[in-house]
Amino acid sequence: MKEKRWMIGRTIFLCGIFLFLIPVLSTAQQFPTKPITISIGFNPGANVDQCVRASAAAAEKHLGRPFVLVNKGGGGGSIALGIVAKERPDGYHLVGTSTSGFIYTPHIRSVPYTIDDFVFIATFAESNHVGLMVRSDSPWKTFKEFIEYAKKNPGAVTYSSPGAGGAHHLAMEVIGKKEGVQWTSVPNRSAIESFMALLGGHVTADSGSPTDNQEHVKAGKARILVMYNDTRSPLFPEIPTLKELGYDFSSEIFFLAAAPKGTSPAIVKKLEEAYRKGMDDPQYIQALKNTDNAPVYRNSEDTKKYLEDAYARKGKLIRELNIKRESQK
Repeated sequence: MKEKRWMIGRTIFLCGIFLFLIPVLSTAQQFPTKPITISIGFNPGANVDQCVRASAAAAEKHLGRPFVLVNKGGGGGSIALGIVAKERPDGYHLVGTSTSGFIYTPHIRSVPYTIDDFVFIATFAESNHVGLMVRSDSPWKTFKEFIEYAKKNPGAVTYSSPGAGGAHHLAMEVIGKKEGVQWTSVPNRSAIESFMALLGGHVTADSGSPTDNQEHVKAGKARILVMYNDTRSPLFPEIPTLKELGYDFSSEIFFLAAAPKGTSPAIVKKLEEAYRKGMDDPQYIQALKNTDNAPVYRNSEDTKKYLEDAYARKGKLIRELNIKRESQK
């Protein structure tokens, strides 16, 4: 009799679970039933903005519903990340951003999120556009000449960058430590502002984005001395990389999409698959070439593994370089 009551109770319990899961499973199967909002972590026209828009345009062809893209730039992508981390985990609120807000920014300033506040959809590109520039009327034709000048004139060189603690800043600190060079960092809010500081003569060099400012570079207003990626930029193949010149540093800036923690695995799978298929879209491939980005795909799980590893590595580097956290205002 006791066994019979146990069997009945177990059956009722399992039926309850099944009834509870029916609407959840049904929602995931029907997803998406309306447009999906993507908050872009950078300002309109920025390299990452263009790439996120191109990837969304390719992925939405495989979803049957459009993406609505909204720019929420600032804080190296941390503003958009903080907003989306608190959104409903229903699959209709995503963030399109770079890895900077996960692997660099949290080491420099307090942010209202962690990697664990997100479930990652996919990594879809790598940026090839990070490097060091000087004005074309400067006396330095090569990176070697620039370094020799900095060594002979301690403290004379100032350089702008799109914010403290990012790849642009760290690259210069790695170079400075290896060469024993003393120079001054002048952080700005964006790659364009950083470049304008160079053109205006406010700084000696810009550790920024040649691609975001390629029209000025091609017009002869600025000269690129070195790039920070593992491989040479297709748009500027004549420019060497830091690794070629013997420096152990790579910018590691990738672009990705993520959703708030708690988003259904089935929904994540649908979004992940759409982004994977979008990688083969001819218009997306051309957009990457135009913006000096390279196609790189990581699925949801591999993206998180990469971010966790890169966060630890960059944190160790920042501590070795003795870069201080920004004080709270």
